[in-house]
Amino acid sequence: MTSPLNPSAPQERWTPRLWGTLLVLCTAMFLDALDVSMVGVALPSIGTELDLSTSSLQWIVSGYILGYGGLLLLGGRAADLLGRRRVFLVALGVFAVASVLGGLVDSGPLLIASRFIKGLSAAFTAPAGLSIITTTFAEGPVRNRALSIYTTCAATGFSMGLVLSGLLTEASWRYTMLLPAPIALLALLAGLRLIPRSERQEAGGGYDVPGAVTGTLSMLLLVFTVVQAPEAGWASARTLLSFLAVAALLALFVRIELRSPSPLVRLGVLRSGSQVRAQLGAMAFFGSYVGFQFLVTQYMQSLLGWSALQTALAFLPAGALVALSATGIGSVIDRFGTPRLIVLGFASMVLGYALFLRADLDPQYAAVILPSMLLIGAACALVFPSLNIQATNGVADHEQGMVSGLLNTSIQVGGALFLAIVTAVVTAGGTEQDTPQQVLDSFRPGLVVVTLVAAAGLLLTLPGLRTRRPAHSVVVARSAPEASTGTADPAKTAAEPVAARE
Repeated sequence: MTSPLNPSAPQERWTPRLWGTLLVLCTAMFLDALDVSMVGVALPSIGTELDLSTSSLQWIVSGYILGYGGLLLLGGRAADLLGRRRVFLVALGVFAVASVLGGLVDSGPLLIASRFIKGLSAAFTAPAGLSIITTTFAEGPVRNRALSIYTTCAATGFSMGLVLSGLLTEASWRYTMLLPAPIALLALLAGLRLIPRSERQEAGGGYDVPGAVTGTLSMLLLVFTVVQAPEAGWASARTLLSFLAVAALLALFVRIELRSPSPLVRLGVLRSGSQVRAQLGAMAFFGSYVGFQFLVTQYMQSLLGWSALQTALAFLPAGALVALSATGIGSVIDRFGTPRLIVLGFASMVLGYALFLRADLDPQYAAVILPSMLLIGAACALVFPSLNIQATNGVADHEQGMVSGLLNTSIQVGGALFLAIVTAVVTAGGTEQDTPQQVLDSFRPGLVVVTLVAAAGLLLTLPGLRTRRPAHSVVVARSAPEASTGTADPAKTAAEPVAARE
């Protein structure tokens, strides 16, 4: 159980089971991130073998985002109500099956369907996994350490996906689809033994079916509209009507949640300034990075003539920096707090994006590309763990799944929204007869948009610096019985100190 100790007291050592549980959860998050980035390099080979058009290829990426971003709120609440362990393991099994199907299908529609199912399963594993961590490890230094390792695995998976895809695609694109299956299966078997059982939360007011329907439909339609907007036109009647329908569904969702005795999302959590900054920061952080990666990948392969593997290796310094920070970033967060690190990380990200604006048809790896990647890698190492810690700190155990789903929704919607905007800016007025210099010039406005999005994230998170931090204290991990039920003695809970909070 948790207990305040003298700051100089040694921190309780983690048991092998705690390490095993964290490893299983990190593996699932690593696979989620890996799957997002790994498919990009394989798209040309997929299109050639399955005879798919460019618009069809887009849906191999968008299908995953649609399932992931559209069902995260439902996935987070399902983890709270049905049991985090149960939801996590079932969804991980579905992810493994969908990975096998994706590697064996021989038609575009079936491949897109398998990608949607994988995104759907990730929408349940991501919030369930995060809430298992936040209810197993006590708030404070121990949880910060666990979350820093967990989120670093996600960032590393996203970066390593490019490298692995470059290697596997040389043999066959099908290996990029099949690779997650055996890893997910091993994680599932280990999770059955290691992840502590959790009691289901009693939904005294029912399961908020109207909220689940309207919330899920609004997220699905929002992601679908954003993904399709560049093709249909941002000012087209179809796009405008879709956004109007999204607004109507969201208004209805809010009305339902305010009146529901057991809401899918308790809107009161958004009264917290730190929570709002975490959600908006997550949108700006992931949205800017996805847009940057899309543009830089096109720049390296289309304009510089680099191979898929060379492009992947160019991103490797950022991923390596994130991986190396895994074990140390938790103590840094304990010392300086999440607001300072988020601001510092966003500032590093803005500098990295701005530096890449100097890129031209001469690669300039040492002067432009490498420094940009290192700055962006440092930003990922600082911002991503800090956002997760800030969003989940101070939240009751029975709402951790809900908040985790909300944070992951912000990440995915931000990625879909800003990628669509960047794509629209780049393709505006472009022609197939553009010279390499004209193509590069068309990329620059997109890079400017990416930089401005990161700068907006910096400005949004600056007010957090004004919040006072409480005195530091050491908190140890919860005992297995308490962690498994997700409950604690109210008297002890009230007396627990909080570390590394705003």
